[in-house]
Amino acid sequence: MSFKTKKIRVFITGGTFDKEYNELTGELYFKDTHLNEMLKLGRCRLETKIKTLMMIDSLYMTDPKRKLISENCKKANENNIIITHGTDTMVGTAHYLAKSIRNKTIVLTGAMIPFKFGSSDGLFNLGSAMAFVQILPPGVYIAMNGKCFTWDNVRKNKITGKFEELDGINGL
Repeated sequence: MSFKTKKIRVFITGGTFDKEYNELTGELYFKDTHLNEMLKLGRCRLETKIKTLMMIDSLYMTDPKRKLISENCKKANENNIIITHGTDTMVGTAHYLAKSIRNKTIVLTGAMIPFKFGSSDGLFNLGSAMAFVQILPPGVYIAMNGKCFTWDNVRKNKITGKFEELDGINGL
């Protein structure tokens, strides 16, 4: 069995994925996305179109910002979309998108540790999202740590730092 390679649109919204460390203040901040570097490092050969929508910590994600994400997803010529997003409010954005978008496969992903730290889960999560977005049917999903979850059956467990299904069954 072979799959036809699909064009993928990637929307960047910020999150831990793209944070940098300020050695003088000890604070995390945004400079620019690391996505192109990550795709190069992962030797990605997929046709991707990347657009930065915002660079924010997901704690500052609001419905007007979600509306901007939704509008960009709807306007995209591609039917396969990945959104890099902070993990704290990723589920809320997935819910928002699922209520307004049909006939597109959208996968949200992020990282618990910034890519620039070297020990980040971001590269693995991005690679997983790239695979999932090509094979899943239309819908909204979250891809984290090798698992894929539907938008309506996932939460971030803030005690364990893992995404898990609400009904206790492992991800897709």
